[in-house]
Amino acid sequence: MDALGWLIFLVALLVSVMLHETGHFVAAKRFGMKCTRYFVGFGPTIWSTWRGETEYGIKALPLGGFVKIDGMTSMDDVDPEDEARSFRRAPGWQRLIVLAAGSFMHFVLAAVLIFGLALAIGIENECTSATAPAQVAGLKVGDQVTSFDGTPVSTWTQLSNQILKVKPGAPVALTVLRGGQSLTLHTALADVPGHGSYFGIAPTNDKTTQIGTVSSCVPPSEQALLGNVFQRQNPIAAIRYVGTGFSQVITGSVSALAQLPAAVPHLFSQNRSSTAAGNVTSVVGAARETGQAVAADVGWQYKVSFVLLLVASLNIFVGLFNLLPLLPMDGGHIAVVIWERIKAWFARLRGRPDPGMVDYRKLVPLSFGIFLVLVVFGTMLILADIVNPVNIG
Repeated sequence: MDALGWLIFLVALLVSVMLHETGHFVAAKRFGMKCTRYFVGFGPTIWSTWRGETEYGIKALPLGGFVKIDGMTSMDDVDPEDEARSFRRAPGWQRLIVLAAGSFMHFVLAAVLIFGLALAIGIENECTSATAPAQVAGLKVGDQVTSFDGTPVSTWTQLSNQILKVKPGAPVALTVLRGGQSLTLHTALADVPGHGSYFGIAPTNDKTTQIGTVSSCVPPSEQALLGNVFQRQNPIAAIRYVGTGFSQVITGSVSALAQLPAAVPHLFSQNRSSTAAGNVTSVVGAARETGQAVAADVGWQYKVSFVLLLVASLNIFVGLFNLLPLLPMDGGHIAVVIWERIKAWFARLRGRPDPGMVDYRKLVPLSFGIFLVLVVFGTMLILADIVNPVNIG
């Protein structure tokens, strides 16, 4: 199961990378730019085929992928007959869309995963107070609810409907069977944003009112027996959950990026988890956590939820990181296009001709320097996750 988790993560990572390249590819094609290659992986070619002017194929090393668009920079050699369809000859706004399309696909994938999770599987309940309404009432695992707020109930659906009818904070009485005896309990329902009235219980199955879980806020000794509660959301609540997820990941990503300089000295220290280095991980660390989650002795909902949220978070982070105005990332190329347009605008104000494209030969040392820093730090982070791992789950 642990190996299965690794495989799931690696496949998800490869799909994410190829969606990124697909974003560039589709946008470039849409604007009539000439795309000559679309490949999965790197290294020697295993298989390829031509469709029109584009070669599609698979490389030996499934570590990513790439798209070849003619004339991406001023240094690229382009056949004179294809120059008009090159990337560098397209209007600035079209080039910006093509460059941003990769990160856009990451954001779309993350939004779909989070939305689907909330809609189809549900969100794990987390009580905002020390005790849930069910605990206040004294409800116990194995109790069978026979009446709620004066209305007899015999199925879980009936009970759920009655719970949602009661306003949060309003007092409520319920009758339960416990050990063959009938008891009347009292409490007041809580309010969960996006859900409404919340009682803090889950059934032993979907057909009876016998209680299988009393909230997720239970004493540690009972958590192993009760498990977690997931509640499916309606489409509006699921959309709100997408917004919440993006907000949390963006905030966390900005914080993690700001802590990178402080994290480097502690990557290999024994107390890594308690330092800034404990907040950053590589694909190796993320893959290991996915493997552990899949292999864990927990419910399938927790496993699927963890994997989907991890993949979604990774895509949001990669999408944001790729937009940083640093070459050779897309954000660096976006910054170059914007600078070209700013220079062209000032030239028009002065009645002068467009100065044209930035000479990328002057940017090569800067681009190579940043690339080298990313490679060195990435390698250090991978090594740290192998010899000095941190549990992120």
